[in-house]
Amino acid sequence: MANPKRRTSKRRKNQRRAHDAISVVATQNCPNCGETKRPHRVCEACGYYGGEQVVEVQND
Repeated sequence: MANPKRRTSKRRKNQRRAHDAISVVATQNCPNCGETKRPHRVCEACGYYGGEQVVEVQND
């Protein structure tokens, strides 16, 4: 089994991990009810997508 000959430097280690950061989830306001929702998804509050009601939502 192979072993490293030299210790991995802090710079090389951090460069490798530069792309591992968690990105922020994008949100936007629903044009129908104004609730925040994920883009390109049906609004969970009112069931609208693209100006049409796609899902029937029960109000509790």
